[in-house]
Amino acid sequence: MKTRVCLAGATGWAGSELARAIAHTEDLAIVAAVSRTHAGGCLAEVLHDPRADAPIYGTARDALTVPCDVFVEYTSPGSAKANVREALERGVHVVIGTSGLTDADLTELDAIAKTHARGVLACGNFALTAVLMMRFAEMAAKVIPQWELIDYASDAKRDAPSGTVRELAARLAKVRAPVVPVPRDETVGARGARGATIAGSPVHSLRLPSYVISAEAIFGADDQRLSIRHDSGNSAKPYVEGALLAIRHVHTLVGVHRGLDAVLEL
Repeated sequence: MKTRVCLAGATGWAGSELARAIAHTEDLAIVAAVSRTHAGGCLAEVLHDPRADAPIYGTARDALTVPCDVFVEYTSPGSAKANVREALERGVHVVIGTSGLTDADLTELDAIAKTHARGVLACGNFALTAVLMMRFAEMAAKVIPQWELIDYASDAKRDAPSGTVRELAARLAKVRAPVVPVPRDETVGARGARGATIAGSPVHSLRLPSYVISAEAIFGADDQRLSIRHDSGNSAKPYVEGALLAIRHVHTLVGVHRGLDAVLEL
C-alpha cells in the first residue's frame, strides 16, 4: 500500500521539487495538492510531469476531503497553522516545512495532535547538512556557554529569523541558557544592533541578494572560537531527500516533534 500524500504548496519553489520526487517513488503517491494560483487544474499539467497526477484545490480544507495519510504543509506562515489544525482534526499525520510558526503555535498544535493520536514533524530545514549543523551545535553548547546565531537569507524573505534558526535556538535552549555578559536591554546605544533574543539566544538576521538559506552558530571562549555553519544552494533539491524521510516516518510519532533527526538514527 502506498502512503497517500496531500501536498500544500505543491507548485511553489520547494513544493514542486518535492511533488515530482513523490510522484517518482514506489511507496508514496500524491492524491491531492493545494495551490491558490492553479486551483481547479491538474498537478501533472502544471509540473509537466504525467506521474504527478493529482487534482489541485485552492484551500487545504478542500484538498483534505480527499482521503490521505500524510499532509505536507509548504505554504506560508499566515495559513500554515490553520492548515495543520485542519489536517489533524481529520486524523491525518503532518509534516511541516513552512517557516514562521512560533513556539506558541507549535505548543497549541502539539495538544491537538496528541488528542487525535497523530504525529507532526516540524522541520525548519530538511537539508541533511542543516540537521547535522544543529546536532553539532547542541554538542558544542554543552561545553561552551557563550554563543550567538546568524541567520542569512535572500532580500525577498519576509519572515525573520528563518525557521532554521528558530528551530536551532529552540534546541539550544533545551541544552542550556547562553551566558550573555551584557544583556540586550543594558546595551548602550542602539539596542537593535545586538539583534533579537530568540529562545534565549542572541540572533542576527541578514537579508541580502545571493543568499538562499544559511545558518551559523558561533561559540566563543577565552582565546578560541568555533563556527558551525550550514549553507544551501540555489535549488530545492537538498530539501527533497529529508522531506521524503519525514513523510515516510511521521506515522511513528505522536504529538509535535521538531527537527528531522527525530526520525533519524544519529
